[in-house]
Amino acid sequence: MYEKILVPIDGSATSDQGLGEAIRLAKLAGAQLRVVHVVDLLSFAMATETYVGPSAEMTKLLKEGGEEILRKAKATVESQRIPVDTVLFENFSSRVADLVVEHATEWGADLIVLGTHGRRGVGRLMLGSDAEQIARMSTVPVLLVRSKEPVSPPATRAV
Repeated sequence: MYEKILVPIDGSATSDQGLGEAIRLAKLAGAQLRVVHVVDLLSFAMATETYVGPSAEMTKLLKEGGEEILRKAKATVESQRIPVDTVLFENFSSRVADLVVEHATEWGADLIVLGTHGRRGVGRLMLGSDAEQIARMSTVPVLLVRSKEPVSPPATRAV
């Protein structure tokens, strides 16, 4: 069945739901988890109007935040007596999805589990979807765990 499950997280409630599902699967399958977080410096730089990279201080804060997210996730998994390790990526050159898919292959993951907001239409187009990109690109099976929060319907225009 599954021996190695990769779980990308970002610290959101949605990614926590993905981690919870991965924990349940790992218990059933006797699998180990690898929890990854990407400090996405590329997206951060692209979000600014001047396209300047984040300062050394901002990079440090983002990295510390990512380490804290991983620490909490690792403690949660260990409390369930499941083997777990963590990896923090600093990204300034690739899409997050590319990093996750590449790492899943390199590590020999049997499954990728991640939370998704389940956005559709314009919301997905405007915000993008790492989860969708991972599911499309991965040669490893991907389990998308849908957010329990309701997705707002698209706004309608009054005529």
